Amino acid sequence: MTTQLEFNQPLNEQASALFTDDAIAFLTELVERFQPELHQLLAKRKQRQASYDAGQLPDFDPATQAIRDGNWRIAELPKDLTKRRLEITGPVDRKMVINALNANVDCYMADFEDSQSPTWDGLLNGQLNLRDANLGGMTYDDPDTGKHYAVKENPALLIARVRGLHLPEKHIHAGGKPIAGALMDFALYFFHNYQTRLQRGSGVYFYLPKLEHSDEAGWWADVFHYTEKRFNVKTGSIRATVLIETLPAVFQMHEILYRMREHIAALNCGRWDYIFSYIKTLKAHPDRVLPDRQVVSMDKPFLNAYSRLLVRTCHLRGALAMGGMAAFIPSKDATENQQILAKVRADKTLERDNGHDGTWIAHPGLADTVREVFVEGMAADNQLQVLRDQDNDIDQALLLQPCEGERTEAGMRTNIRVSLQYIAAWLDGKGCVPIYGLMEDAATAEISRASIWQWIRHQKTLSDGTIVSKQLFRDYLQQEAAVVRQHVGEQRWQNEPFAEALQLLEDITTADELVEFLTLPGYQKLA
Repeated sequence: MTTQLEFNQPLNEQASALFTDDAIAFLTELVERFQPELHQLLAKRKQRQASYDAGQLPDFDPATQAIRDGNWRIAELPKDLTKRRLEITGPVDRKMVINALNANVDCYMADFEDSQSPTWDGLLNGQLNLRDANLGGMTYDDPDTGKHYAVKENPALLIARVRGLHLPEKHIHAGGKPIAGALMDFALYFFHNYQTRLQRGSGVYFYLPKLEHSDEAGWWADVFHYTEKRFNVKTGSIRATVLIETLPAVFQMHEILYRMREHIAALNCGRWDYIFSYIKTLKAHPDRVLPDRQVVSMDKPFLNAYSRLLVRTCHLRGALAMGGMAAFIPSKDATENQQILAKVRADKTLERDNGHDGTWIAHPGLADTVREVFVEGMAADNQLQVLRDQDNDIDQALLLQPCEGERTEAGMRTNIRVSLQYIAAWLDGKGCVPIYGLMEDAATAEISRASIWQWIRHQKTLSDGTIVSKQLFRDYLQQEAAVVRQHVGEQRWQNEPFAEALQLLEDITTADELVEFLTLPGYQKLA
């Protein structure tokens, strides 16, 4: 082995517990074997995007028609992955992990990605927390409140989401370059938990975010095969749920399932990132500019078609079809809370009726309401019998159909306030924060800032006729920053990185080229 990992952080007690000699050896092997191909896959993403910027549109690939038409199914699902009617998601800090495992849900997606700010300490603590959660008997004493937390009997099934393929891990280098964050997250979680989980008759389960092409799914399948062989565990001990949260991936769902057929369990409608990807992929197309994000809901034709096609594709192949996120936070005001729960119930009823096997919530206070839809409202543990044979009209045109709705000054100002507050929290090490009654993560901030960038790029007008320009954005940004400053108070404004967030938001929103992910420049500012 010629590759050597170089750590630019001291391996303190926590890090040393994770980066044992054997764990480092495994991670080094993965980096040496798989990182070169990953660089090639990311280069292909840029090539495809260049073709979209030149006027092409994403479409089904004629070269893989035989896979879409073929008669094949994925490997049989493990029993504990057949019932996923309700899943809660959230970051991997210790109290959150315990609360999520105790929630009235089937599964907990422990997130190293969009709801976790990838600070070095946060990522390492998260790995230790998940190790303790898998071992059982996990507890936490809150130093601020003195409250004691402990995981109860029969906790939710734990699934770990690793970082996207585009995100580096700047604290570990190989050959002078950062390694892939996804490889670090995967290697540490598998290495420290596979024996515990297999001894309990389960498997090592992952969520894989932001894939754009079946070649990337094939890369993950190779990583899984290599890992299973190296540790002498049977094929399929590792199972993944792939988020269909990029626009190119919706045209590759059969191919993604096929390439991962020995390791896949489900596809998921990552609706917020999907909306962001629609903007990003079609950023050069002036006829496909989205309206205010508040009106881009799942009943819009292009999003409803995406949901139905995912269900049809998954069930044809024996995979589960997971629904999207309910980001609402329950309100203490009874009347307001009633309205929130009504919205959540309507949204989840649409997903259930489309045939989804389960859905996501961001707050345990929504669990009972959503269970009424996805547990009491379903006849079995899943809806694999719903084949949606009638949905033979979902084509490229419908999946790319422009979305009707207004662009408003109020919507633009809300986007600015949400983005500013989220970026400040993210730079402060918090990746999942409540803002205006919604649990916001990186995806919703991405939609907010990318929408404005696209409006500026194509000189779109607001509903009152005002042209959206860089100067208009800067004016609104300063005005809304003042609103946020008053809202959070001077002490918080000074103590938290609002000034940095303000500058970053201005830079990426007024850049001539759309910044691919706000988390990339943001990551350079993190410890």
